[in-house]
Amino acid sequence: MKYSQQAKRIGTAMRYLMVIMILLQYPLMIMANEKKTEKSVGNDLASNPFLQPYDTPFGTVPFDRIRTEDYLPALREGMRRQQEEIAQIVSNPEAPTFENTIVALERSGSLLSRVEYPFYNLLSADSNEELEKIAQEIAPEESEHSTSILLNEKLFARIKVVWEHRESLNLDVEDAKLLEDTYESFVNNGANLQGEDRETYRKLVSELSVLTLNFGQNSLKASNAYELNVTERERLAGLPDYVLQAAEEKAAQKGQQGWTFDLSYPSYFPFMKFAADRRLREQMYRAYNTKSFGGEFDNIENVRKIVNTRLSIARLLGCGTYAESVLRRRMASEPSKVYGLLDQLLEAYRPKAEQELREVQEYARSKGFTDTLEAWDWAYYSNLLKESRYSINDSIVKPYFELERVKKGVFGLATTLYGLRFVPNKTIPVYHPEVETFEVYDSDGRFMAILYTDFHPREGKQSGAWMTEMKQQWKEDGEDSRPHISLVMNFSKPTGGKPALLTYDELTTFLHEFGHSIHGMLADGKYASLTGTNVYRDFVEMPSQLMENWAGQKEFLDRFAAHYETGEKIPSDLVAKIKASENFNVGYACLRQLSFGYLDMAWHDRSEPFEGDVEAFEKQVGKRTRLLPAVDGTCMSVQFGHIFSGGYAAGYYGYKWAEVLDADVFSKFQEKGLFDKETATRLRREILSKGGSEHPMVLYKRFMGREPSIEALLRRNGIE
Repeated sequence: MKYSQQAKRIGTAMRYLMVIMILLQYPLMIMANEKKTEKSVGNDLASNPFLQPYDTPFGTVPFDRIRTEDYLPALREGMRRQQEEIAQIVSNPEAPTFENTIVALERSGSLLSRVEYPFYNLLSADSNEELEKIAQEIAPEESEHSTSILLNEKLFARIKVVWEHRESLNLDVEDAKLLEDTYESFVNNGANLQGEDRETYRKLVSELSVLTLNFGQNSLKASNAYELNVTERERLAGLPDYVLQAAEEKAAQKGQQGWTFDLSYPSYFPFMKFAADRRLREQMYRAYNTKSFGGEFDNIENVRKIVNTRLSIARLLGCGTYAESVLRRRMASEPSKVYGLLDQLLEAYRPKAEQELREVQEYARSKGFTDTLEAWDWAYYSNLLKESRYSINDSIVKPYFELERVKKGVFGLATTLYGLRFVPNKTIPVYHPEVETFEVYDSDGRFMAILYTDFHPREGKQSGAWMTEMKQQWKEDGEDSRPHISLVMNFSKPTGGKPALLTYDELTTFLHEFGHSIHGMLADGKYASLTGTNVYRDFVEMPSQLMENWAGQKEFLDRFAAHYETGEKIPSDLVAKIKASENFNVGYACLRQLSFGYLDMAWHDRSEPFEGDVEAFEKQVGKRTRLLPAVDGTCMSVQFGHIFSGGYAAGYYGYKWAEVLDADVFSKFQEKGLFDKETATRLRREILSKGGSEHPMVLYKRFMGREPSIEALLRRNGIE
């Protein structure tokens, strides 16, 4: 998910809060000051579309009727109503039971959920200044509202009674997990705090919500503030036609001459890979790696404050570090196990990475490069080496990955494995004209989900790719309320009269985020907080990374990969080259991911406040994994949205953790057959449909018959 941008349980009482973590890479920051709520709801709620029954297909969000000014009063009304629902639970004269306390709490906040899902989706996928202002205004209110529920002593007293009598309640597995998660979410969010500590906790949580929101908005604004306009064609040697066409169109849209590049993924990464002009590569690299490092949108102080505020919260909760508090709700369970994984991978992959570095250096020298290989040279020379070694590049591959065909192929894989069928529906309201919608059905004709797809970059849309939801899945009173899933990308747009053509990396990105979508669409549980992608953060990437394994398989590519002009199927020798090149620089890529994991843990597994130099600290941490010279004046931390404005704080290791899991699970398909329906059915039944209704290790061992092993990943990557 970048993010994939993915589900995180932050307390069953707050299921609607997951929207923020799933999508925005924004923090836990939901719920509001009652006095302000009462004063600021507004006088025109009767006409607010969020408060009316949805008369849209499948009860989808009526984006065609929602105005920006509808969000703030609806958010405040949602908080007010949830406070009433909480008051009813607390004042219930009957003894606390699972139904009248735990389930009632789980079902509370339905209006707030209805508003927040589309609001935070848009704030990430189609934002504007008005939405950002609303987010700034509502963040402290939502934080206070959240805290007021989590620190409600009478509410927690009822929850505690049910928890203490859990052995005599004869709960099924899902009910027992809901009770466990509810109790632990309150304890982990300060419910046991007393007196001054409770007020300190409330203040810190509110401050953190604003800090993380500011961090994310600064990062987005800093990215949008930079552009490189080049008017001399000769300075753009090496760039493929599709990159030049996109840059020329971007320049024209801005009223500029020549070619314009920015820091969005489809612009920046091809530039760094193909541009022969070293000075321009350095300029772009420094621009990208100094985002929010000083200047108008500086995040240096935000980093310090976020780290120290999280540490203060952890200490209040009885933990020595923030990582300790987070990992209690992860498969890894404790920092030592995270370091164990990172160290094990570093030992296995570093020799390979060092060998790859030598090979790229030698190749660069063979091309007349005599300087020290710097960070802005790596992508360029490693790509030239890759082309030389495998006779393959994006320009050769892209004609076979026309977006419409890729969609059919990716959707078709879900049909083959899980029986899902996708039917376009143009009558469902959308938040932007580029968005498409699909009805999703099971093999027996049962309605499963609505899928929104949003493929191309635009102003106001964050970079990266993610899956989130407009509505989750749950069951109540005999009704199975199905999810509405959103799939957001930033693929290159059609240019120069050509359709949208994807790189191989974009194909794997599509499969990755679609894996999250399948996890959401196959949800089959009673409680929204336990369904779909609402699983432990270090498990949520397994279903998405699993789907990437099909990208290089000839049997899969033959289903859709054909030249957009001639219709010729992708040649076998080209697929063989793609497959052979998949492990190119795999050691370097692993160390890069490990560097992020170590940096994340360095910030969040500290027991003392940080008052030092952010850049110097980061450079020191990076020594273990660094292969190329450090670049002074650059800083990753100030733009590390996953951990400072998202849900991956003390959790970035989860990408490598999940990579171990996905390679392990895919070995079952390699053993039984690439499209083996029995294996897929078991995976659906025992993992994908279960969501967070059981501990992920229980689900994993049920499917695999054992605990995870690193061996399948090493085999896949060719690590001896």
